[in-house]
Amino acid sequence: MTVTPTDLPAGAASSGTPRADGSTSLRRLGFGGDAVPYQDAWDEQRRVLDGVADGSQPDTVLLLEHPTTYTAGRRTRPADRPQDGTPVIDVDRGGEITWHGPGQLVGYPILRLREPIDVVEHVRRLESLLIDVCAELGLATTRVEGRTGVWVPADKPLQGTRPERKVAAIGVRVSRGITMHGFALNCDCDLSWFDRIVPCGITDAGVTSLTVELGRTITVTDVLPLVEARLVEGLDPWGPR
Repeated sequence: MTVTPTDLPAGAASSGTPRADGSTSLRRLGFGGDAVPYQDAWDEQRRVLDGVADGSQPDTVLLLEHPTTYTAGRRTRPADRPQDGTPVIDVDRGGEITWHGPGQLVGYPILRLREPIDVVEHVRRLESLLIDVCAELGLATTRVEGRTGVWVPADKPLQGTRPERKVAAIGVRVSRGITMHGFALNCDCDLSWFDRIVPCGITDAGVTSLTVELGRTITVTDVLPLVEARLVEGLDPWGPR
């Protein structure tokens, strides 16, 4: 499968014009001062999904930052939401509540899955992609049994007391055999935003960022080309049936 990434500076956006050769499009929607409001990105996901479903658009991955937003998946419990009245957008993905905002790279793969459809496999491939990106930056991450996302392991005895920490969250939905929603990788975001919620409904683990774990500033601009390169390498398993 041919993959067509956009080649734009991090603050730019791509129109992602559909191609006749069936290639997959990587689209940068907006970053920094051009961060994309969540509702606008959700609407764009649904528009692209309709195009993928009717064949007028290729498989597409949307890459972007959001302004500060809380979103709640279908399994979110009332007690996990902000208790101070902060607005939350209820969405149609799996999982529970999370935060999106500056310093976090968000990716929405809108891809037609092979038959038979295996949503868990799709999630595992996204995890593998992000684990590889973290490794390229020098951070060892892993999966945690029974939980989605990408995790920094808990400190070993005599080396610290920190629990497992999630550096990337994943929540997806499949409609008409096509994926939407996706992943959020914490680069240099303000982690205090997570203090108002129970992230992903998990009380016995933490949330972290690449910057915190590596002890140096890792921005979305730094991470974006690494994620794009991995997507170019890794999209083929999701590709034509």
